[in-house]
Amino acid sequence: MSQLEQPWSDIESSTLHGTNRPPARTVRSLSELDEVQPVWDAYSLRAKWASPMLHHLWARTYAEAYNVDGRLEVIIAGSGQATTIAPLFRPRGIGRRLELIGVKELYEVMDFLYSDTSDVQALADAVAATRLPIVLRRVKVNSTALAALKKAYRGNAIVFSRPGPGCPWIALDDSWAEPEKHVNSGRRSDLRRARRNAEKIGPVTFEVLTPAREELPSLLEEIYRVEAAGWKGRDKTAMLYDQRLGEFYRRYTSAANDRGMLRLCFLRIAGEAAAAQLAVVTGDRFWLFKIGYSEKFARYSPGVLLMLETIRYAVQAGLKSYEFLGAAEPWIRNWTTLEHGCTSFRAYPFNLRGVTALVIDATAALIRQVKRDDRAKD
Repeated sequence: MSQLEQPWSDIESSTLHGTNRPPARTVRSLSELDEVQPVWDAYSLRAKWASPMLHHLWARTYAEAYNVDGRLEVIIAGSGQATTIAPLFRPRGIGRRLELIGVKELYEVMDFLYSDTSDVQALADAVAATRLPIVLRRVKVNSTALAALKKAYRGNAIVFSRPGPGCPWIALDDSWAEPEKHVNSGRRSDLRRARRNAEKIGPVTFEVLTPAREELPSLLEEIYRVEAAGWKGRDKTAMLYDQRLGEFYRRYTSAANDRGMLRLCFLRIAGEAAAAQLAVVTGDRFWLFKIGYSEKFARYSPGVLLMLETIRYAVQAGLKSYEFLGAAEPWIRNWTTLEHGCTSFRAYPFNLRGVTALVIDATAALIRQVKRDDRAKD
């Protein structure tokens, strides 16, 4: 009998809507999270959305790097082919509530883990049965879990759902084997000129690497330095300066590299890294987590030249899509107008915790709005 087929009794999800479902289990510690890895990994391979953020590796790395041991609230419902997983935790400092793992700090789109055969409503009922406030940032708008959560909380909570920043992507086909053709003629001319000027300094080379284990630390540090050589360095938001973020990606890239998923991409001018990307390949898709370029080489458009080559690489590797991740920024619209629509979901149960969380969040939102108005006046 597998871990996810055991008769757990943490949450009686059948009590909310009178169904006859098996109870759900809540995983709260790193050791318990490790126990469910084999089954989690098996389900992530057949999840409806083949995202690396739904892998056990992502949740496990976040839990360790951001020190949430004991504050995990990973809820697992169902059994066998119907098993579903909600990768949740309780953040510090704002009362007991549920949030999706890593979204606030890492800003990547998340969802519950389920397949076509999963009973998503059973999981949503189990989440609602906790009677805790819940804040889900950046969930795909077509997520089956969203509809199930709205039904589960209906009549039991104040519920808000609103659109959020979309997540851009390219649907790859043979035409992208020459990505230059997807930009206008003026831009193509600019890029050819930029490359010729860069070649006057020295050779322009490109690399897409899954490095040997002993090579990874030095290559990763090189990516950290390149990212910090631009505006993120000035704002101190680069991985080199954000201690927890930097530690997260050190741990994550090490494990992803061991699994053959990691891709470290470089554009070098005269041997020096001018632009870099940190990405993984999984689910037949190229997932771009981090990009950066050195402002020393800004006049040569190194980030754009590297983007051309990694899109070309993705097509040559037979991948289905190029996932930009993050949010849709103006420069990305030069490549694609496709977006995975995203939404946020909040539910505040009719109890003391729910009312308290609602007041805290409403007050914080009002303060943010006042600050925005003040900046607009300035």
